[in-house]
Amino acid sequence: MPEILILYYSRNGKVAQLARLIARGIEEVAGMGARLRCVPPVAPVTETAQPPVPDDGAPYVSREDLRECAGLVLGSPTRFGNMAAPLKHFIDSTAAEWASGTLVGKPAAVFTSTATMHGGQESTLLSMMTPLLHHGMLIVGIPFTEAALNRTTTGGTPYGASHVAGVSGENPLSEDERILARALGRRVAETCARLQAGA
Repeated sequence: MPEILILYYSRNGKVAQLARLIARGIEEVAGMGARLRCVPPVAPVTETAQPPVPDDGAPYVSREDLRECAGLVLGSPTRFGNMAAPLKHFIDSTAAEWASGTLVGKPAAVFTSTATMHGGQESTLLSMMTPLLHHGMLIVGIPFTEAALNRTTTGGTPYGASHVAGVSGENPLSEDERILARALGRRVAETCARLQAGA
């Protein structure tokens, strides 16, 4: 079964919640599976290595995950309108995959969570798209034919799924945010299925 890789960094759990909803959307498409993976945190000075397997949540990503995936969905909390350093650190290490064309022609999408409504959701989503375009991937967003995109007063953008967590992370995912995350997963899976059927 083709699997779409959902690769994310989550500090406080909200991005991980979105990742699981996107996985549900992917698996609503017949014949498509989701593979959840995360990246370890980074620090300016590293004295001890991270354990090879995180204490909880999704396993850390490997090069095999990139080679084996039929599509890729990247997620990160917003850091000053940009993706978080751990995800950027991993992406910066994918030169070999870029050179060999590992991800060329595969569909991709992005998702994020911010503390505030105007905390940089769209710029973060766009920052994650740039390396995907360099990898030759096909960017999938959320069209305005999704009714929740027109009515949401919380997260959700045409650039990708998103969540407004609140300054202390107090906001649960809204119903519209949940709907749009699943819709994004379905769109990537449907695009992947169409591409594979035409191959």
